[in-house]
Amino acid sequence: MKLLFDFLPIIVFFVVFQWRDIYAATVAIIIVMAVQILVQWLRERKVNNMLLVSGILVATFGGATLLLRDPIFIQWKPTIVYWLFAATFLGSRFIGARTLTERVMGQAIALPATMWQQLNLLWVANFAVLGTANLYVVYNFSEATWVNFKLFGTLGLTLLTAVGQAIWISARSPEHRQEEG
Repeated sequence: MKLLFDFLPIIVFFVVFQWRDIYAATVAIIIVMAVQILVQWLRERKVNNMLLVSGILVATFGGATLLLRDPIFIQWKPTIVYWLFAATFLGSRFIGARTLTERVMGQAIALPATMWQQLNLLWVANFAVLGTANLYVVYNFSEATWVNFKLFGTLGLTLLTAVGQAIWISARSPEHRQEEG
């Protein structure tokens, strides 16, 4: 259910784009993200930082798209978000005792500090590549292709990273090495 909640804005954006155009899809994603933020606030009395930042960026870049009637602003939004995530993950190497990856996944799995650093860099690279790929698609393909890439391409690349991460963890985890020895 949480996964659906997380992907609801992009799904709504995609569906409305197919039905109407990028401007209607932009209005829809702004509304859905505002509702998501409100629902999370009402349920938990706090809003996840990633959701809040993404919501602010959607409102800002989406608002510019609607005001100026230029889709480039909403098309740049994923790149800005991905690069902010990359910078945040990278910065976590230098701020605090644990990387962001360890803070997120540390309750589920125990790994040596060097592996957490490497996993963190994997996510830095993932977000940097996603941001760059988004720009490549924006400037080299049609608007419809970009919308499809935004939903299917970025989701697919993120899932590939997560699967690769799981395989990498299982192959290098201390438990796996004990079983081999």
